Amino acid sequence: MSALKDRLPPWLRLLRPHQWLKNGFVLVGLLFGHAWNQPDIVLKAFAAAAAFCLLSSSVYIFNDLIDREQDRLHPQKRHRPLASGVTSVPFALGLMLGCLLIALDIVFRFIGQAEWVFLAYLGVNVAYTLRLKHVVILDVFLISAGFMLRLLAGTLALGIPPSEWLLLCGLMLTLFLGFAKRRAELNAMRTDEGAAKAHRRVLEHYSPILLDQLITITVASTVLSYSLYTVSDETAMLHGGRLWVTVPFVLYGMFRYLYLLHRRGGGGDAAEALLTDRHLLLAVSGWLLTTLALLAHWL
Repeated sequence: MSALKDRLPPWLRLLRPHQWLKNGFVLVGLLFGHAWNQPDIVLKAFAAAAAFCLLSSSVYIFNDLIDREQDRLHPQKRHRPLASGVTSVPFALGLMLGCLLIALDIVFRFIGQAEWVFLAYLGVNVAYTLRLKHVVILDVFLISAGFMLRLLAGTLALGIPPSEWLLLCGLMLTLFLGFAKRRAELNAMRTDEGAAKAHRRVLEHYSPILLDQLITITVASTVLSYSLYTVSDETAMLHGGRLWVTVPFVLYGMFRYLYLLHRRGGGGDAAEALLTDRHLLLAVSGWLLTTLALLAHWL
């Protein structure tokens, strides 16, 4: 995956297109809201996903601009276009503003509903980049907030009431991914503690033991909340009573991610892990196809 990214032109690497996979969270409401056969809502959903792709890319560029000096201390991030010097600051600023303006145009012209969700995503990420990423525990909750706002964009912005179960499962899963990201950063930089602290000061307040405990809690909470959701009376009434058969896919995917984190040096980038690990890709694909088949009553 790294070799493929290195072959992309610098301006495209700045956008981090592989991270657009995270914006699949926007489409979850479309799936569980049974709205995939309503063309107007489908178009709005993909417009919201496109807006988030551009918004997230503008946020990534902003982050790279602010952190370019610290990124030069990181074994992987030092190769980013701004940190390595292959892209100029003025060019990056222009690209960031272009993505931002196009995204906002999509939001206000084609979606026109729950615009605050998209603006809140920008506000949270600006605050995270400038200050709050240095606040232990809160930094991960803000990472999770970015995903939760994607879920809200895929529900409120489409006129679909968000399910409390959907939000709870999303919160637990994204907290797990956030703490796994911090654990992976510690793993990657354990050979140089000083460089780790200089790159991301909040790592000074984390330890492997603390992060392993937080990861254990969020893994268990994710699996438990999703399992309870699949067997709840509300789920049976809305989606049928067999959604529980998707639980093994969730279990396998979570366990595989833990394996990648602790044995393969992964876990720092969920999108990259999904694109490069065949087992994880099969687990997510199996869950998605089985869920779609059950919700559409094909099974």
